[in-house]
Amino acid sequence: MKKTVIDFHVHLSEYESFCDTAFAWFAQAFPSPDAYQVFCQKYKQPENFLSLMDENEVDYSVVLAEVAPLTTGVATNEMVADFCKGSPRLIPFCTFNPYLDPNMAAILPALVKDFGFKGVKLYPTYNHFYPNDPVLYPLYTVAEKLAVPILFHTGSSIFKNSRIKYGNPILYDDVAVDFPDLKIVMAHGGRGPWYDEAYCMIRLHKNVYIDVTGLPPGKLLTYFPDMERFADKFVFGTDWPNVDVKKNIDAMRNLPMATAAIDKILGENAKRILQID
Repeated sequence: MKKTVIDFHVHLSEYESFCDTAFAWFAQAFPSPDAYQVFCQKYKQPENFLSLMDENEVDYSVVLAEVAPLTTGVATNEMVADFCKGSPRLIPFCTFNPYLDPNMAAILPALVKDFGFKGVKLYPTYNHFYPNDPVLYPLYTVAEKLAVPILFHTGSSIFKNSRIKYGNPILYDDVAVDFPDLKIVMAHGGRGPWYDEAYCMIRLHKNVYIDVTGLPPGKLLTYFPDMERFADKFVFGTDWPNVDVKKNIDAMRNLPMATAAIDKILGENAKRILQID
């Protein structure tokens, strides 16, 4: 029986605004900037993206809002809600920028109840805040009560104006201790300097997970040698649109691990975190 595949880390193809350096980085994978814009126009249509999911054998995609005007660009909560509203296979995650959204905790319940958001994505390295800053604690209190996960960017970033000091996974020790029922997912697993720290967090805390987005599947067992042993604590993601999703899925399936462990990482863990029946 085919197991569920969930891409836990997808961005919109077209943003409200892109920083020049971010646009150039995405466009470099295409023959020209114009070709990239044609691609963006095509896949800003949900029906085209769903067809692409079918081609890649992806059952669900978590679609992330992003408000990082200093670093990458802006894809608003409203844009993500509109993109996802027509299909249960598209799972919207809202976002907050602590410098622009002082009432995060007050806003979240309505986003979940009225607009169907299933989680939150936060960008500490892009928006320059520490995830264990007490200013975030009211938001975490509400997310924990609502049982919605929070996905955090961790580790390095190539984008101009990123500050990676905010991306150390050790910072989630405080959050995990203070909010033991909050589902915390560390995108990129501390990519670059902090693989060991991310690994330590998932081993210490039952509510902390690693999203392997942005990491070459063939190197995962180098970064996380006991990945199979802790397969319950990893989720698969791609960072689409700048990646070949099917190639990454196939590479995951070719890892020298038990099939059951790979199935957990590719979808079964995400189903549990997202409460998908």
